[in-house]
Amino acid sequence: MKDKKLPLRLWFNFILFGMMGQIAWNIENMYFNTFLYNNIYSNGATQAAVDSAIPYTSAISLMVALSAVTAVVTTFVMGTLSDRLNKRKVFISVGYIIWGLITASFGFISRDLIASVFHLSGETQILTATVWTVIMMDCIMTFMGSTSNDSAFNAWVTDVTSPENRPLVETVFAALPIVAMGLVVVFGSLAQSGKISYMLFFGVLGLFVSFCGVVGLFSLKDPERKIQSKSDSNYWSDLFYGFRPSVIKENSGLYLVLVTSCIFSVATQVYFPYLLIYVQYVVLPKVGDNLFSAPIIVSAIVCVITMISGIVGLLSASKKKSRGSMLLVSMFCSIVGLLLLGFSKSIPLFLIAAAPTVVGYAMQGILLNATIRDLTPQDKAGQFQGVRMIFGVLIPMVLGPVTGALAIERSAVTYLDEFGTVQTVPTELMFTFSAIISLLALIPLFVLIRKGILNSAHSDTSTSDETSDATA
Repeated sequence: MKDKKLPLRLWFNFILFGMMGQIAWNIENMYFNTFLYNNIYSNGATQAAVDSAIPYTSAISLMVALSAVTAVVTTFVMGTLSDRLNKRKVFISVGYIIWGLITASFGFISRDLIASVFHLSGETQILTATVWTVIMMDCIMTFMGSTSNDSAFNAWVTDVTSPENRPLVETVFAALPIVAMGLVVVFGSLAQSGKISYMLFFGVLGLFVSFCGVVGLFSLKDPERKIQSKSDSNYWSDLFYGFRPSVIKENSGLYLVLVTSCIFSVATQVYFPYLLIYVQYVVLPKVGDNLFSAPIIVSAIVCVITMISGIVGLLSASKKKSRGSMLLVSMFCSIVGLLLLGFSKSIPLFLIAAAPTVVGYAMQGILLNATIRDLTPQDKAGQFQGVRMIFGVLIPMVLGPVTGALAIERSAVTYLDEFGTVQTVPTELMFTFSAIISLLALIPLFVLIRKGILNSAHSDTSTSDETSDATA
């Protein structure tokens, strides 16, 4: 049985790789979209090219969807492979190094470069080719991120933790995306406003991710797992292990929690890919020099960190028997926040409305992810990362952005950029759509509460008692 108290080496790696992984994912989820909008579709693109090429909302939703497919396929293949090889360190460390380098390379993509490389002259051809280059590079970046973070790192965390200490670990992990978002937004706002180049933005943060991978070569240790995949088992059989009807039936509680998490994630992806564009062109009174000024950034970060600090203390002390009621509270918070965001077109109102939204999002992440880890069969941790990705990434990132694009198109708002090109911006209707989808999570959530699945997740549901601690 793993000790409840985790050694400092594990905490160092949890925070380092968790934080840098979230920084890389935030760059992709937030700033590849603004890069596509501000540098590829705007910044001198002609009106004829913009009108003839794929609409930016469709390009963003397509990029998110293809990235999600790449992430899921990668996690299935590489997660199962890491299980069979009984190795996590090499996947994590080398993966982070390459992941960061690919992220850094995004700053070099431009319409002029693509026109030169592919010998294109027509503006529409150049814009279309550049958009597809960004989308394909995003998929390559996602492959490395999913190999190192989604499959290997997440499986490693499951390997070295136990049901007794996972709520605390998940509480820390729930705070990391918010902190990472704050750090990325502080730097990214400078690129978004044109004060620094996207090349510098992607380059600096990408190299930090690579440096994290180098550190991992010395700081990470593979756990001594007593339970391993059977040597005579078939790789392809292991790959689709999570789809077997017998496995689904045996782990029905896990799959029901994954469905609940999936609905919440779909709701988030309705607005998240378009959020920064919405803030830039709808919430902020002016575009350009005043974009994300220092006082606004400081106020937003202080607000977010204060909220997260409060719920961290609350959830760290919580028991499993309270997970159902806390999930209902989180759902109420997020829905109220989303409805308020639909009416928030100034910075003060936007920050006030964001508070319950962030609290609800963080609580859902802590409670559901801790339960998913508790219910995951310990000797199949890598294989089940692919199943988790289907519910947590593929479905949400395909359905969510498409729904958001429909909301934007139904109430489109346009503006004339400095080059005289008409551009369409996201609208507040996407938050309303998100709130409606969130309500659907009540169906599986009530089943979970009625059956006591959220309260009964413990070490007996997995084989964690038979595994040993990672070497500290």
